[in-house]
This record gives sequence, structure tokens and C-alpha cells, in this order.
Amino acid sequence: PRPDQTPGADGPGVHHFYDLEASLRLKEALREFPGGRLVVHITEMPIKCPVAPLEFTFLADAWFRERGTRRKVEIVYVTPLDGAFTKPVASRELGGMFGKRDIHMETDFAVESVDTENQELVSYDERRIPYDLLVSIPLNMGPDYIARSGLGDEMNLVPCNQQTMQSLAHPDVFVLGDGGTLQTSKAGSVAHFAVDIFLENWPHYLAGEPLTHSFDGHANCFIETGHGKGMLLDFNYKTQPYTGSFPLPGVGPMALLKENRANHLAKLAFRGIYWEFLLKGRPLPFTADMYLMGKNVEDEASGTSTPDLIKGLVGLRRSH
Repeated sequence: PRPDQTPGADGPGVHHFYDLEASLRLKEALREFPGGRLVVHITEMPIKCPVAPLEFTFLADAWFRERGTRRKVEIVYVTPLDGAFTKPVASRELGGMFGKRDIHMETDFAVESVDTENQELVSYDERRIPYDLLVSIPLNMGPDYIARSGLGDEMNLVPCNQQTMQSLAHPDVFVLGDGGTLQTSKAGSVAHFAVDIFLENWPHYLAGEPLTHSFDGHANCFIETGHGKGMLLDFNYKTQPYTGSFPLPGVGPMALLKENRANHLAKLAFRGIYWEFLLKGRPLPFTADMYLMGKNVEDEASGTSTPDLIKGLVGLRRSH
């Protein structure tokens, strides 16, 4: 996190949760907040875990409701995107959830500075958003050692091949994790799936052979939405998050792009999975490549989904 890259963003009273000390300060600020306007703001994409600000906003809404103070708090979500998320279907669903919770969204906001004296966010198009409590997700940049190495761009990220994760300037360097310019989420699931592809390709690279596996940008992530519920997103470079069931088609028990209790419990269970399976290299029943089974894949031109199309084809066959 680099709040110093935005004028005023590292000033007094500006909070974020991207390191421990900042998170603890935000915790105290929330406890002492008497009411007013809470603004949750994203400076610029990409950020580590793009759903984290959404999750914070949902949990803040739930926390104020549980304390009985929600009517004293106005919540505003400010984003440089044109909607709640980077993908249209998920953006529509999440935006609807904001509306149901009386959370206002300010889109296409390119921040110029934070005016801490007047407690306002200021955009390049001269919009001003006042706040009483500001949670501003700072500009996320790669580490300084990437800048020193000469491998990085202006954001200290390594330009890389989207399928093989090889540096474009130095193909003998493979970029795994958040340090590259992969056009997908900077998330743990992406790193995990990318490493699976890398491990398949590595012996072929050492042998001077063509690489056999290609990364599809697969990402999945949980979003805690409050009150013991959560939702799950599963997508890749070409396929955006859709509704459906996961991991078993038609069975679940997790629901894609919908709130339910099972998603919340699955996220809690993932703590154990992380320590006992991921870190120890034990196999999991999930493939690095995303699959469409169980997803209601919309035809964006017609607005119909895969199940609708199948039903239509079956009906057409019966009519003949």
C-alpha cells in the first residue's frame, strides 16, 4: 500500500486495512464513531484482493445494524470503476445488494487528493465527496526490489505473458503471485492456480521443449456479506462470475454469486484447508482451469442463460 502516492491520503484521519497497524487504528476509529458519513474509497485498480473493499463495506453495514446505530450512519462506496466490480454480471448483482442495504455508490471517481482539513475526497473532474470517517484503499504497487531489478513497470509490476507467466523482457523469469501484470485478480487463489500451471510447464522449459499448459486466469474468492452469510465468485480471463452451484453442479452446497450460509461456513473452513492442504502441498479436488459445469452462463447479447438455452433446444426437438 502506498498512500504517499496520493496527496493527503497519508494524512490524519485517513484509514485503510492493508497492514496491521492501520487495521488496528481503523478498529478503534469504528468503535468511537458516533455516526455520520462513512466513505469507503478505492484509489486505483489493481489492488490486492479486489473484493476486500466490498467485503469491508458489507461487514460495516452489518456491524452498525447489529449495534443498532445503522440509522445514524450513511455509507458511501467510491470507486474508479463504472460499477461495484470489474465484471458486468457481478457488478450488477453486487450493486443491487448495495441498493438493498441503502449503500450509495459513487462511480468513475478518479481521485486527485484527500482534503483532510475539510474532510473531502477531491476528484480530477472537481467532484467533492465529504466524509466523517474515511477508509481509503491506497494505491497498491509492487515491491521496491522489482523496481531495483529493472524488471518492473511504473507500478513495480513485471509485464508478463498472460498464459505462461514468463517475463516479456526476460522469458527465463517466471512471475508467480501478485508481482506480475496478469489481467486477473491479485488473490491467493490465482497464485495457487498459476503455480499449478507453472509446475506442469517447468520440466518442459528445462528440457527446452514447448510449454504444454496455459493459465486461463482462474480466480475464485469468498465475500463475507454479514449476518453469517457470504457469496462466492469463480471466473477467469474470458468468463465472468455467474450464478450457479459449486463445487458440485446442481448440488453445491456453495452458491455462486448469491448469498447463503454455506458460503460463510465454507470460508471459515478454508482456514483449516489453507494450513493443512495448501501450505503442505496436499491435493485439492479443484482444477487450475475453471470449468463451466454448474454455472448459469448468460448469453450477454440475448440475456438468456445456459439452462434456458438447453430447455429451448429440448422443446424444439420435441416439437419436431
